[in-house]
Parts: sequence; structure tokens; C-alpha cells
Amino acid sequence: MKKFQDLTFSDHYMFEKVLQNKDICKELLERLLKIQIVRLEYPEIEKTISPYYETRGVRLDVYVKDSDKVFDIELQNFTDLLGLRTRYYQSMIDADNLIKGEHYSDLPQSFIIFICTQDPFGKDLPIYTFQNRCNENTDILLEDKTIKKFFNANSYNKEEDVEIKAFLEYICKQEPVDNFTDKISTIIDNIKQQETNKREYESMNIHDQDTFRRGKQEGIQQGTFETKIETAKKFLAMGLTFEQVAEGTGLPLETVEELAKDITATQKNC
Repeated sequence: MKKFQDLTFSDHYMFEKVLQNKDICKELLERLLKIQIVRLEYPEIEKTISPYYETRGVRLDVYVKDSDKVFDIELQNFTDLLGLRTRYYQSMIDADNLIKGEHYSDLPQSFIIFICTQDPFGKDLPIYTFQNRCNENTDILLEDKTIKKFFNANSYNKEEDVEIKAFLEYICKQEPVDNFTDKISTIIDNIKQQETNKREYESMNIHDQDTFRRGKQEGIQQGTFETKIETAKKFLAMGLTFEQVAEGTGLPLETVEELAKDITATQKNC
């Protein structure tokens, strides 16, 4: 459990808490995407989308809407299966936005944004942008109004845009380098001064610890919960995918994903 006072913008709790500030969220999107946002609906934190009870739902870190656009902003400390994650996130976002009976043309333009503390594709680029194009003629876009962008904090010094570079450097070093990142840092300081936030954070961790203890007491078939957790940690350190870890230990995939987030939170940023 990371101490509340040690949290940074690269920890999920603080990341989501800061982006509840509409002005900060709007400015961040405008900086990263170089677009003008007309009206931003209040950020929805940890939005869960599950169109049908039989389907696996998805929990989005920060989900916001403009008048004709939707944005999913994700903090990513691992680079596992990002392509498949964006594919599923996109499908859930589309299902959430297209009401039964509406036409496909009513689908808004969507941006799935991953802010990564590690290089997601190993090519040392500060930004990776994906749009669907024709393989035979890359000038032809599919016009499906979907864009996926991955921002790599580790390569901030290769970014030419001053505003984006400053933000990525802040993610990497956790030291403000311009007016915008200074505002984020100030908000974090204010969050840490509020006892209610500390209690909220600690209660979340207590819940996780209680879940761990219940699992430990009850045990899981073919081994105790504690043993499976330790095995999962070793598998993650070996570079196995979340799905492989879940299959190899018998743990739910969601448990493996949360375990990976906890491990990353305790590691030194960049």
C-alpha cells in the first residue's frame, strides 16, 4: 500500500482525482490533441460500460464528452495487449453512444488516449497515433472517426511540441516544468491536504486488503490465494501477459490486472 502523501500524478487514484477538475481535463485534451473543445461534459471517473449482462464490461479511467466527440483517457503503467484493449474499449464506447434506432452517422468522433509511463511499442517515439487506413493506398482513410493515441513519457525529449513535451516530462519526472504542470502539481498538493481524500484512499486499500484476507482464508482450488498471488507476481516479472498469468494461476483476470497496477505503483517512476 503506497502512502497517501507519496502519491503522484502517475498513480491511478491521483490521476483520476486531478482529472475530475473540468478545466484541467479540458486543457489536457486540447494540449495533447491540438483541437479546440467547445463544451466538455463533466469528467466521469472509472466509468463502467457493460451493454449486456452477459458481456464483459470495461472500466474506463476518465471518460468525457464534447458536443460531437468522446474521449477516453487512460493511465497505463503496463504495455500488455494494448491493441486488443483499445479494440474492446472502442466497441464498448460505440455501444454506449449509439442508442437503439439511431443511425451509424450519429456516432461521434472518438479518441482513446493512453498516457504511458513505459514505451508501449519499443520504438522510442513520444507519440504513436493509429487510424484505420487502406494497406494498398495509405492515403485512403476508413473514415470511421476513431483515433487511438499513445503518449510515451520516457521519450519526452524527442517531442517537438513544447506543450506535449512538458507534460510528458512531468509524467516521467513528477516535477512541474511549465504553467500547466505547475497547476496539476498544485491541485495534487491541495488534494493531499484534505483529510477526506486520505480516508477515501485508505478505505479503498482496506477494501482490497480485506478481499485479499478473505481469499486467503477461504483458499482457492489447487492452492491458496496467497500462493497464487505470489506466483502471479513472478509470472508478471517474467513478462507473461495478464491472460497467461490468469490461466496459469487460476486467478480472475481482473485480479491480475489490479495486482499489476499495485506493483507498478510501488516502482520508481521512469
